[in-house]
Amino acid sequence: MTSNSPDCIQLRALRVVCVVGVLPEERERAQPLELDVDVYFDLAAAGKSDDLRDTCDYGMLTESISNICVTEKAQLLERLAHVIAEEVLTLDGVSRVDITVKKIRPPIPLDVAYSAIKISRSR
Repeated sequence: MTSNSPDCIQLRALRVVCVVGVLPEERERAQPLELDVDVYFDLAAAGKSDDLRDTCDYGMLTESISNICVTEKAQLLERLAHVIAEEVLTLDGVSRVDITVKKIRPPIPLDVAYSAIKISRSR
């Protein structure tokens, strides 16, 4: 595996309801987030073998991300994305991860579809 693998597993629009935010009302009730996650992983072995053991199990990955969102109770989206990135990078073979976290209903007085942050982390 190369450390800069161009191969990528993409998870799009993972919806999680969790406590995240700084304002008192955000600390008292869960709100919806949407996450996009790109996991860079050499997929050549899985392409040859057709074996789940040779790739990154995205079912397990989505469960892990969801659990982090629910248990972390982060104030900032930046913190939440950081913790998720750290966890994803512990997986064997993962060289890089890009994460976008969208707050679907941000508590601002103007009409905004969502607020979001995007981070990229690598080993």
